[in-house]
Amino acid sequence: MTEHRSILVTGGAGYCGSALIPRLLARGHRVTVYDILFFGRDVLPEHPGLTVIEGDIRDTARFAGAVEGHDAVIALACISNDASFELDEALSTSINLHAFEPMVRASKEAGVRRFIYASSSSVYGVSDAPDVTEDHPLVPLTLYNRYKGMCEPVLNGHADDGFTCVTFRPATVCGYAPRLRLDLSVNILTNHAVTNNRITVFGGDQLRPNLHVDDYCDAVTVLLDAPRDRVQREIFNIGYQNKSIREIAEVVKSVVEAEMPDKAPIDIVTTPSNDNRSYHINSDKIRRVLGYAPKRTIEDAVRGLCTAFKAGQVPNSMDDDIYYNIRTMKKLGVR
Repeated sequence: MTEHRSILVTGGAGYCGSALIPRLLARGHRVTVYDILFFGRDVLPEHPGLTVIEGDIRDTARFAGAVEGHDAVIALACISNDASFELDEALSTSINLHAFEPMVRASKEAGVRRFIYASSSSVYGVSDAPDVTEDHPLVPLTLYNRYKGMCEPVLNGHADDGFTCVTFRPATVCGYAPRLRLDLSVNILTNHAVTNNRITVFGGDQLRPNLHVDDYCDAVTVLLDAPRDRVQREIFNIGYQNKSIREIAEVVKSVVEAEMPDKAPIDIVTTPSNDNRSYHINSDKIRRVLGYAPKRTIEDAVRGLCTAFKAGQVPNSMDDDIYYNIRTMKKLGVR
């Protein structure tokens, strides 16, 4: 039986957090979401076991007060994805790098026993290796990649017998969640297919590892439950299908046409791209060490998105800034 714990999730009102929080509550955990709430509170459920604190992870004193009394921290908060760094380099540096170690230190001093850090498989940058494992050199192409990689050893440096530290490097996440992002590859292509009957592929040959948001949530619960000696100071890739952008577009076209037969035939248009990120990650380690393997396909993600579109859960998908990180932060004038 799952041990009931008190868990604080930074960034819990974001894309992955909005899917994870209901999962944690259903397992009987007491959950605190510590989030700056750029995208609002409504993406989270009303639940007696949930506390929501509007807070900035750069406010170490506020975070230190919030984390008191918790057994575990799941660190999701960051300025997400490479493109967001076009917004404000100083903002992203302060949140993704400078705030991290004070947050880890405050968690440890508060008596937290397990700290789970969401890094990113994009730390690998470009690689022609047939399988990129966790010991592959990090070749960051952007500050986002670099800072994600830099925080990993910072966290492990604080690990000790009473403080278990584990990092996971998720692939690009896809699928429906209450706080939906439509600025991630599978979700972008699906939105364009549904809304415009047209998919534009930038480049096409770049390989992208993918991970369904529900598999992301499963993986986090596995890391929460895993024996300390199997995860202490460990790093785990978590991805499922590695496909080229062109292959993803073909999957999206096929599923959307099947799920929404009233749509006109969907066109795929290819155009050049300067986004060279390409890598094929290997996720055998988490299967070998913890017995976990993702199971939901890109088709499943697209199908779930189609269901949400048909149910009217994704209104104004092209125009509403709420689905797009950079657009929302620009609108809010975030600093």
